[in-house]
Amino acid sequence: MDSEDESGRTLVQVISEKYSPDNFPYCRGPGVGVVIRTSPQGSPVKDRLNLPSVLVLDGCGITHAGDEEEVATFCSHVVELDLSHNQFSDWGEISKILSNIPHLDFLNLSMNPLKESCLDTLAAEAFSGLRRLVLNNTHVSWDMVHTLTQEIPELEELFLCLNEYERVSLSPVACSSLRLLHITDNQLQHWGEVRKLGLMYPGLASLILANNSLSSIHEPEDSLQRLFPNLNSINLHNSGLNSWEDIEKLNSFPKLQEVRLMGIPLLQPYTDQERRYLMVAHLPSVTVLNGSVVTDGEREDAERFYIRYHLDCPEDELPQRFHTLVARYGRLAPLAEVDLRPLSSAQVELRFADHSEQLELRLDQTVADFKKQLRPVVQLPVNKMRVYYIDRQLGYALEPQELRYGARALHSYSIRDGDEILVVPKSQ
Repeated sequence: MDSEDESGRTLVQVISEKYSPDNFPYCRGPGVGVVIRTSPQGSPVKDRLNLPSVLVLDGCGITHAGDEEEVATFCSHVVELDLSHNQFSDWGEISKILSNIPHLDFLNLSMNPLKESCLDTLAAEAFSGLRRLVLNNTHVSWDMVHTLTQEIPELEELFLCLNEYERVSLSPVACSSLRLLHITDNQLQHWGEVRKLGLMYPGLASLILANNSLSSIHEPEDSLQRLFPNLNSINLHNSGLNSWEDIEKLNSFPKLQEVRLMGIPLLQPYTDQERRYLMVAHLPSVTVLNGSVVTDGEREDAERFYIRYHLDCPEDELPQRFHTLVARYGRLAPLAEVDLRPLSSAQVELRFADHSEQLELRLDQTVADFKKQLRPVVQLPVNKMRVYYIDRQLGYALEPQELRYGARALHSYSIRDGDEILVVPKSQ
């Protein structure tokens, strides 16, 4: 095996160290590669490579491929390769690796310093078999992205997060196979940059734009419909959207069903319930909002809430969505406000022996405290009195209810104005 390069380590060195010689002995010679002895002892020796098909080599200080024949010996069967957090700065070295892994489907190059490196079209052909490519925090240029996508005919998922993109460079060749683009944590502020993504990737089903500074969606509705004809899911968490017109623009995407919209300035003044209801009412075709399924019942509740929410708006300021929903449900009356908090006091009639008097009863006190209050009035010790509550609204259809439990609060008995409290001496 080649000695360690002065500037870093090779892929082959790291593999041979991680998969130790005791378990994965490496041998030179024609027809001989890595052999694995299977248990129990004495069973046949496999004569081919048997390393994992999913190879995770993140954070290993790798800078170079190493001997290409040895790369092929180790990795010819690998389908997923994670090389994130290494020190690759030359796309040519990565190309050498991929040219010897014919079945590779997934490649993660996140956190490698690839900003200054380029790759010619011939070397880029080594990437042609990929379906998923992760380039997060590599600061790779858009020209390099286009070089790769033009050579990967079946690329389905592309990750370009944390690359400090302020602009998108338009490619002359569309990548129609791409279904998912993850481009979070960049600095895209203007819709004009986002629309380029629709032009380059017309087959997108999922667009993850979270943690960008997108402030609005400046695009006619008919143009949006053509721009993202297959978009099923969009994530705009922590963007700068600040108008309901921007939210309504999302209805122009003909196949959109899932939306994520948390942390945007528009929603800050509302409660959590108001946010969800107003968004559901604005997005009639969306079936999943912020990760939660929108049920038929919730949609109807949200749309009715939307009507009532706008009842006090001047007629000339009512949005079109209001009129659409009024045509469906009618112009609903405001909901009655119901105060569900327990009463703090009640005017009751206190009866004991042959006497009666009006009493303002504090309902936040306990039965034990109330009996102490009654002691000087009825001239009975607490342990010698029995106290009953009579619901006058029900007449005498119910028997008097004894206030028996000292720790129970009086409001839990639903005592109201006009009810009676009866005190009698406890029998010996």
